[in-house]
Amino acid sequence: MNSERHQRHPLVVWAWSLLRLQFVGVACGALFFCLSLTPSLLPRDWVYQGLIGGINGAFGYGLGVVIGRASYRVLLRGARWWPPPPRALFWMKATVVAIAPTACVLMLIPAAAWQRQVSALMGIEGPTTLGYLRTLIVAVVVAAVLVSTLRVLIDAVKLLARMLIRRWHLHDEVALFIGTTIVVALLIMLINGVLVRGFFAGANALFQPRDTATAAGLSQPMLPEKSGSPASLAPWDSLGYQGRNFVATGPHAAQLARLNGRPAKEPIRVYAGLRTAPDDRGRLAAIVGELERTGAFSRKILVIAPTTGTGWIDPVAASSLEMLYNGDTAIVGLQYSYLPSWISFLADKQKSMDAGRKLIDTVHDRWRQFPRDHRPRLLLYGESLGSMAGQAAFGWLPDIRRMGFDAVLWVGPPQASPLWHALIARRDPHTTEVEPRYDNGRTVRFSEAIDPCDVSRLAEPPWQGTRVLFLQHPSDPVVWWSPDLLFDQPQWLIEPRGADRSAAMRWYPVVTFWQVSADLTNAQDVPGGHGHNYGNDILDGWVAVAPPDGWTPADTERVRASLNQSEL
Repeated sequence: MNSERHQRHPLVVWAWSLLRLQFVGVACGALFFCLSLTPSLLPRDWVYQGLIGGINGAFGYGLGVVIGRASYRVLLRGARWWPPPPRALFWMKATVVAIAPTACVLMLIPAAAWQRQVSALMGIEGPTTLGYLRTLIVAVVVAAVLVSTLRVLIDAVKLLARMLIRRWHLHDEVALFIGTTIVVALLIMLINGVLVRGFFAGANALFQPRDTATAAGLSQPMLPEKSGSPASLAPWDSLGYQGRNFVATGPHAAQLARLNGRPAKEPIRVYAGLRTAPDDRGRLAAIVGELERTGAFSRKILVIAPTTGTGWIDPVAASSLEMLYNGDTAIVGLQYSYLPSWISFLADKQKSMDAGRKLIDTVHDRWRQFPRDHRPRLLLYGESLGSMAGQAAFGWLPDIRRMGFDAVLWVGPPQASPLWHALIARRDPHTTEVEPRYDNGRTVRFSEAIDPCDVSRLAEPPWQGTRVLFLQHPSDPVVWWSPDLLFDQPQWLIEPRGADRSAAMRWYPVVTFWQVSADLTNAQDVPGGHGHNYGNDILDGWVAVAPPDGWTPADTERVRASLNQSEL
């Protein structure tokens, strides 16, 4: 008796109602879960797949509930044949209860096979079918939490509506509308004012201390050609974690001389961190001062390299160019944040674009003050968010040529990159988003992968004047992710697929958005040449856009061997 009374307690009844399911919602939720198991750009382990499956299953459940209630109001209410006899209704519900989980379990079998296919495209081992069944456990937990949370919000709306009806005798629909408005407004305020700020405050607290650390094995450079050296205007402690990595690594003159068989110059690496000066103006002044102090404007090559969120510059991009030009180079970067790129993108992508534009404009303004015959060739490099930051300096493609840039290499540009997006939208007819062509490649060209054969292919038709090259893997979610994936099918999923994208990938509303969103978290953890890992392509990219005089494929392989050896 006591147990029965306890089970009937209002709080217990309300808690149980949070998990009570509607059968149309269950059927639709199972459908969305099964669709989420289809392959996307990159391999997903069972934990990530469970998370995505749970999110999509919860969305499908909510959609099914809406469809069920709308169908009842529009079609079934008042119909003579509805509701059916209790026995028939029981068997309808029993069928849903039996088929939905069975379909979810059975769908995991081909899902594991799809993941093995995608993994094989990346050259890695895929999951076992038995291990992949754990996906369903994670998905059920995630979906239950999301559905219960939504029901709490709906109950809050109903509670407010009842209070308004009792207090001011409002009509039911009016009270529900006002209650919904209040709850939605409070939810937005909570997300924007508390959760989002709390997230970024937590991110700051987590990543700011790391920015003051130094990677193991690194020490302050003593050579004057490096920022952070005793002669530098930018103190070593002010450069940030990634800045110290940049200036304290890379090949030295003696190594380059052995590699190329002739005397080499010590490469110049210039950098300013967030703590180098209290504001942007001070940091940019330090950059210019460092360029002049090191003699960067007297080198053969000057590279402006807008950084990613943490201030990272790809070490392969820097070292490979220094090897190509035997150290007769200067590379300059500027830190604007200590948050990872994806957090910087969410927090304030405009900040990265402003920082890139200021860096390019500042260095360019000083560079053009030198006579044409006494200034270096001006190159621009950017990877990921650094690519988007660099593109912000140009209103349109002719601006790159007008400003005097000799070559530009942009790697893995995010979908929101302004210039890249405009070029893709205006690409030549009968070319694809994955491998587009613009103006028949007169200035800008695109490549989904680079190898020595592709370098020669990129040279046709003749590539004269300023060269701009975008590297974009078909499997790179950074390039292809967009909020539009929620409800719009992109062209790149209609056109012929790229070399390392699964032929089984399809677009489904909402589902594909969450799949590609999950791929973002794994984008750099795949082998080179896939996803957002461009380490295998950058050397050949430099050879394509800025080859030294007399450079041969044998020279490229010699440098590649040295890069691979240094990585070991």
